[in-house]
Amino acid sequence: MVNTVATAPGANGSTGSRTTDPEITADAPTTYAPLLSFVQEIAALTTPDRIHWVDGSETEHRRLTDELVESGTFTRLTSPDFPNSFAAFSDPADVARVESRTFICSENERDAGFTNNWVDPAEMREKLRGVFDGAMRGRTMYVIPFVMGHLDAEDPKFGVEITDSAYVVTSMRIMARIGTDVLHKIEELDAFFVPAVHSVGAPLEPGQQDVAWPCNEEKYIVHYPETREIWSYGSGYGGNALLGKKCYALRIASVMARDEGWLAEHMLILKLTSPANRSYFIAGAFPSACGKTNLALIDPTLDGWKAETLGDDITWIRPGHDGEFRVVNPESGYFGVAPGTGWHTNANAMRAIAKGNSVFTNCALTDDGGVWWEGMTPEAPAHLTDWRGEEWTPDSDEPAAHPNARFCTPIDQTDMLAPEYFEPNGVKLDAILFGGRRKTTVPLVTQARDWEHGIFFGATLSSETTAAAEGAVGNVRRDPMAMLPFIGYDAGDYLRHWVEVSGQADQSKLPEIFLVNWFRKGRDGKISWPGFSENSRVLKWVTERLEGGGKAVETPIGFTPTMDGLDLTGLDITPEALEDSITVRRDEWVTELEGIDEWFAQFGDSLPESIAAESEELRRRLTP
Repeated sequence: MVNTVATAPGANGSTGSRTTDPEITADAPTTYAPLLSFVQEIAALTTPDRIHWVDGSETEHRRLTDELVESGTFTRLTSPDFPNSFAAFSDPADVARVESRTFICSENERDAGFTNNWVDPAEMREKLRGVFDGAMRGRTMYVIPFVMGHLDAEDPKFGVEITDSAYVVTSMRIMARIGTDVLHKIEELDAFFVPAVHSVGAPLEPGQQDVAWPCNEEKYIVHYPETREIWSYGSGYGGNALLGKKCYALRIASVMARDEGWLAEHMLILKLTSPANRSYFIAGAFPSACGKTNLALIDPTLDGWKAETLGDDITWIRPGHDGEFRVVNPESGYFGVAPGTGWHTNANAMRAIAKGNSVFTNCALTDDGGVWWEGMTPEAPAHLTDWRGEEWTPDSDEPAAHPNARFCTPIDQTDMLAPEYFEPNGVKLDAILFGGRRKTTVPLVTQARDWEHGIFFGATLSSETTAAAEGAVGNVRRDPMAMLPFIGYDAGDYLRHWVEVSGQADQSKLPEIFLVNWFRKGRDGKISWPGFSENSRVLKWVTERLEGGGKAVETPIGFTPTMDGLDLTGLDITPEALEDSITVRRDEWVTELEGIDEWFAQFGDSLPESIAAESEELRRRLTP
């Protein structure tokens, strides 16, 4: 453990006085001037009692987790089912991403677009100077060098997160590559790093007793696209605090990708291998509650087919040297929603979790020292301690785990992890799936006619709201490329970048694009397609289409399977249910087009002409 001490009177029994700025980094493990300057600036603003430079070692991890257990933030799990794992319980007011307090502070308001909250950057900097002034008083300031993606990639993307939360350090250790090796690589390459500053916003006065989950009612999650900065205040939870995740890998990275000619996307990556030993790499963009993690960790039901995962959440797509698109998962862990993840629905995820080395947040505690959440097992335990610390039985009115409870687990514990995950510069992308949750209109699978038609699929991607979302249940919510909360700039410019980036690739090597919907209901009012592992049958048809085969019919919205186009071997599905799954109904799409028109009207002049043209082409095809 490397500590640079800037000690306030009385901290940890010390009687030393606060150091001056040059002394703040006197014992730092680096001489890299941009980093030293960054640390000095933030330390001077936030006035921590101590500075700790994170090295990422096992020794450091043990010490931090011991301290978190002692402080009450962590509960050490003693069940053999969860080795070397810990449970944490947040303040009830700090349980999720706070989109209403998430800001894109571009120099020009137009550059943030209608999907983002914008504040003038000068005004926001003034606000943040106020709330961060002394925000780390009485606490340790941790300096976390990290890299998104692989350290030996051709173009590694670095960040340094400064935080006053040891919970963040232990979670970032799972979700990104951190520590001394990263620091040395930054120095070696004289590299730019994204400066990311986080505070829970709960300074401590001398002698003041801390709480297990410090946070502040006032919250800011702020991105400065031009300077690539991230500032987060007031929340200790997930994507608000693990700044390498949504803040960097999507919002800031999407701007970097726009400027550098690549794509940062909210997608899974799946490797599918046929009985003929031909492998395909498929990325998939799905809004929440649409089966994204289940697809990333699918067990195919078709004989001879094998699935492996490269990631379940974030994908960076880059033009390769041979004109292909290449994909890489920039993360090194899962930060998954726990409720609904179970041995009967996602055994691959559970097997990774069972290997331990995980942090669970807002799950319930079992009497034998483990954790449980709704959906983990078919039957609930007879007694639990719920996420609020209350006694719980199956007769209780409230769920035992928070609906947004999380598991944070290393990805390399996944039995079905594809070896290509470790390729520094990724693998060739063969297909992209866009998927939503729709009970009508959108068929099981549709292939786009070409690249720009596929972008139209992504631009109009939609889901019906569930009980977990704000607003009335069943409303159609547009979510372009499943990136609505994560686009770091104007949404119209984002779609235009999708159009333009294809110009950097060999047109014959562009991935094929498909629209999928596992949730369409049939004439009996029930979901007509069995879903889950049976979606491997749809994936097989996708690969057949990539090879120029696969029985399909052309419809006004694209190519869909014929009634005998899907491999239904061993599947118990009626002809009526299959028809209800794959049929394109013209009247439903006429109504759908009205919703698309309303959606595109919000873009104003920033909607790319080629995407507007796709809308008009759909209108023409729907006209009798």
